[in-house]
Amino acid sequence: MDEPAQLTEFGKILLIGVMGILLVLVTLLLGKILSPKKPTPEKLSTYECGEEAVGNSWVQFNPRFYVIALIFLLFDVELIFIFPWATIFGQPELIAADPRWGWFALVEMGVFVGILIIGLLYVWKKGDLEWVKPQTMTPRVAVNIPQSAYDKLNREQYRVRKFEPIAESTTTPKVPSPAGEPKKPAFKPVFRKPGTTSS
Repeated sequence: MDEPAQLTEFGKILLIGVMGILLVLVTLLLGKILSPKKPTPEKLSTYECGEEAVGNSWVQFNPRFYVIALIFLLFDVELIFIFPWATIFGQPELIAADPRWGWFALVEMGVFVGILIIGLLYVWKKGDLEWVKPQTMTPRVAVNIPQSAYDKLNREQYRVRKFEPIAESTTTPKVPSPAGEPKKPAFKPVFRKPGTTSS
């Protein structure tokens, strides 16, 4: 009795997965054993693409990056499931055994792709496929100024005057400082430690 060819193909996939996991684990273990351990503040700092880390790491990211990544994964998974379906769908032995097999496989994949298309249309309708959602809103500020004051300012006509720069006065010429004498700063900087209040 012949064994189905699918078992050996799934065995190959399992073997590739196990070898991939072992390769990653052995590489990490070798790096842990062989690498020198000399921690410095630079080595322990956050690494971000070669750039100096600035500010707090708890910043809010725009969720559009995650939405686009999830939609990509959704259709990537769809292709992963379509490849094995396509290889089995065309086997003449299965179709010869039961003529309904081809129609069943076709309807089954049609339902699968249909569910994904419905999901895509739902996401498209919500506007999640747009990179930046336009949000037009009138700014509202809680102030005690009545709206009639703003309306009065907006109704008035204002005359635009020509810009004329003020000429510098020539009565007090700048005296250059003697050579060798250092210039004094115009203000004295005050440095405070982060988290302290000014007194």
